[in-house]
Amino acid sequence: MRDSYRHKLTEVVDDVLEMTRLVRTAVQRANTALLDADLAAAEAVISGDAVLDSWYDDLDARCLTLLARESPVAGELRTLTATVRMCADLARMGDLAVHVAKIARMRYPASAVPDTVRPNIERLCQIAEDIVGMALSALEQRDEFDARMMAEYHEEADALRAQQFDIILADDWPHGVQAAVDIALLGRYLERIADHAVLIGSRVIYIVTGLYPKGEQWTIA
Repeated sequence: MRDSYRHKLTEVVDDVLEMTRLVRTAVQRANTALLDADLAAAEAVISGDAVLDSWYDDLDARCLTLLARESPVAGELRTLTATVRMCADLARMGDLAVHVAKIARMRYPASAVPDTVRPNIERLCQIAEDIVGMALSALEQRDEFDARMMAEYHEEADALRAQQFDIILADDWPHGVQAAVDIALLGRYLERIADHAVLIGSRVIYIVTGLYPKGEQWTIA
């Protein structure tokens, strides 16, 4: 019976990794849709969200079943409880990628990103992609060091978000209210993708050490 349980636990962990890969692809496609005004990429992200939701529902149910029936202890218990929360983070990241793709689709064939703020958004998109990849690597390798690096990397995303408001609220912003609202929303969505990735990093640290990391950089709701 315990061998069967451990096999199921291994399958859960493997599937969380696969869900993370799917989220990384969704974020990459959403960024392509946004920066290249790529309608096909936007549609792929939007239509693919149902798949991510299905993964979340399945993994959540399997984790709760193992918790209820197998009485896991120590590291196994940490893995399952953290996995439940990571799956919720991943599902939310998929939703945020959809929000980015919908803005890109709404403004198609024009770009939703004016030239004035494009370098800022391009960098924030790159951070969102990179930090999801870091979350995948930290989770796959159970690497506490990589997980901790994510919080430091995320500080740049916060700075870019603040810079966006300086740009769109400046007296010489030439693109009107609609574009300013788009940028404010896009900045929020991309920053939150990074937030949830950092949360995954904190859960990796919990799995490895039994303790959640402390500090201002980890206090993300």
